[in-house]
Amino acid sequence: MTYVEIETGTYDVEIALAYGTPENFTGQPVYKNSHCFLHQAAAEKLERAAELAARHGFHFLIFDALRPSEAQWALWNHTPDPDFLADPRKGSPHSRGVAVDLTLLDKDGIALDMGTAFDAFTPRSFHGDGDISIAAQANRLLLLGIMSTAGWDFYSKEWWHYQLFDPRSYPLVSDQELAKPMMT
Repeated sequence: MTYVEIETGTYDVEIALAYGTPENFTGQPVYKNSHCFLHQAAAEKLERAAELAARHGFHFLIFDALRPSEAQWALWNHTPDPDFLADPRKGSPHSRGVAVDLTLLDKDGIALDMGTAFDAFTPRSFHGDGDISIAAQANRLLLLGIMSTAGWDFYSKEWWHYQLFDPRSYPLVSDQELAKPMMT
């Protein structure tokens, strides 16, 4: 399996892995060591998306990428909500290294208004939600357009989540398989 570490110096992205800090819905760090990995195929599509975003004066802030299976279990055990978390028995696209949670930053490094925060487990997080401002709707459409053009699929209930098509064709990844473990 080929997993690539996504680093700010290599990709035009900022990285702030939410599950490496207590600033997430669990209120505590899930990752002991914050490393941002993607499967090689996803890393290539992220690079293409970053190029497209840069053409329009934007770059990405990554909230999460590869999430070891052990982390998926920790999240599920805290909040077993199938609308916003994949059941770890089935496996998440994150736990296969083929999903990324992100937003757009402007040229000054300020996140665009997307109408909700990352991991806001509410219908307002759905793509196409009409209860958010017109500006936030436009920003979501901009993100969706960039990611779709770069070859990513989206999850309709989370404006921040993008994944490769057919994610189950990729194997699940456990923490001990990573070159730099995240959980231990």
